[in-house]
Amino acid sequence: MTRTTDPIRRRRRLTIAGLVSAAVVAAGCTLPALAPRSDVEGEAAPPGTTPTWQACPEVADEVVGRGAPGIRYECTRIQVPRDWAGGSAATTGPGAGETFEIALIRARSDKQRDRIGSLLVNPGGPGGSGVDTAVYLSFGEQYGGLPDRIMERFDIVGFDPRGVARSSPVECISDADLDAVFGSDPDPQNQQSFDDLVALANRIGRGCGDKYGDQLPLYGTEQAARDMDAIRAAVGDDKLTYLGYSYGTLLGATYAQLFPSRVRALVLDGAIDPRQGLIEGSESQAKGFERAFDNFHRWCAANAARCPIAPDARAAVISAIDKARVSPARSADGREATAGWVFYAVISSLYTESGWQELARAIDQLEGGNPQGVFRLADSYADRDDKGHYTNLFDANTAINCADEEERPNLDRIRQLQSQWRTQYPLFGPALATGLISCTEWPGGSDPYPTGRADGAPPILIVGTTGDPATPYEQTPALAEMLGVGRVLTWEGEGHTAYPQTACITAAVDAYLIDLTVPAEGKRCPAR
Repeated sequence: MTRTTDPIRRRRRLTIAGLVSAAVVAAGCTLPALAPRSDVEGEAAPPGTTPTWQACPEVADEVVGRGAPGIRYECTRIQVPRDWAGGSAATTGPGAGETFEIALIRARSDKQRDRIGSLLVNPGGPGGSGVDTAVYLSFGEQYGGLPDRIMERFDIVGFDPRGVARSSPVECISDADLDAVFGSDPDPQNQQSFDDLVALANRIGRGCGDKYGDQLPLYGTEQAARDMDAIRAAVGDDKLTYLGYSYGTLLGATYAQLFPSRVRALVLDGAIDPRQGLIEGSESQAKGFERAFDNFHRWCAANAARCPIAPDARAAVISAIDKARVSPARSADGREATAGWVFYAVISSLYTESGWQELARAIDQLEGGNPQGVFRLADSYADRDDKGHYTNLFDANTAINCADEEERPNLDRIRQLQSQWRTQYPLFGPALATGLISCTEWPGGSDPYPTGRADGAPPILIVGTTGDPATPYEQTPALAEMLGVGRVLTWEGEGHTAYPQTACITAAVDAYLIDLTVPAEGKRCPAR
């Protein structure tokens, strides 16, 4: 179950934790995995009406521990048709005549001047909270957030997409089942282990199908992209200015195809190639994670003083996973660091270069019988708190991913890919193959998004990172080519997504957002 990912959520936790350590009680170097979800008071604005914004500093308090200095937070909700094909007035079909509520937050600087409009943000996932992301980004570049020059020209507007967090959330997977998913062997080789994983996915699918029935396809990407246009209208902008990370690039690309004349500027960072199906996308991630892990391995060998599992980090990690299969370490509360939890600790660490040293320490500690570092990394990825509770990140992730996919491989094909990818991508391939089971066993139909040109749209900035594990760099020029109006900006760095990591990337993106200045063709920014 490897999602396209939510880079900003993890990065902002790691970056801001030091800032708020005196304000909140947080274990280790991360903020709590489960931030409380505040409901916005009042009635949601019906489609086509202007919403009422209300001050909501408590959301920043709950997400980070306090609000950013000089930033005002306001929240609202809007209603959108469950099925845009029929609209809220439709009388037949799934969701006919019903609406979803979409939660919004607006972060506005007290130093705002010469306001351009709103900058809508989405962190990816699918399933990541844009409300939380807007709070993280509001803390400014000193803490890994948006530069002051962006905060001074835009309202930062975050939204939880339909089915996510505060926006009519999909909630149908139990904590126990998610523990079983993440704790399961990433490469179940014997048939019984594979069948057990299939049975688990089937039980999850049945439960979600029983609860949501024929409305499951309504959580797909095209419906959410149409919600974005309702948000654009609700905030009063004639055209959309948007910053989307990871899966958020798919939302942005879909919007550009549906509403090309309503695009002002789109920054799509950590690009997804929409033309890749489930199998192609999973293999691409297997390649990307193997490449990123090789980079980590080389870093360890060259930095032995900072990497306690040097000189052969790959062998140390594989040994840790193998040992966890037969004799998992236990924490004081009896929780077992099975092969699955060790694997997801590795996955989690590769999203940021700063996570490499944390992984090395965690594997070293695990060898000594202490699994806490592994659990911190894996739980951060899974959005699991220290009481074993999850957010709805993976409920929404599965619902959205599976709604988008028209073709789902059968179990025989998945078993074949598991064997094939074990040879090609030995550490990550088998898990990416068996991860396909979740959609194979998912009920309901599909609602595929478009995969064409955005004719009539202005230039769209597509940002790619050469060492990106989750959205490998090859997808960046592919998305630009598909849209026909994409301009590629390359960061020769590590980790998932680029903006605002370095001065070079930040300057290019800021100039595009503020002045609509498009970077020169082929522009590349160094890692440092």
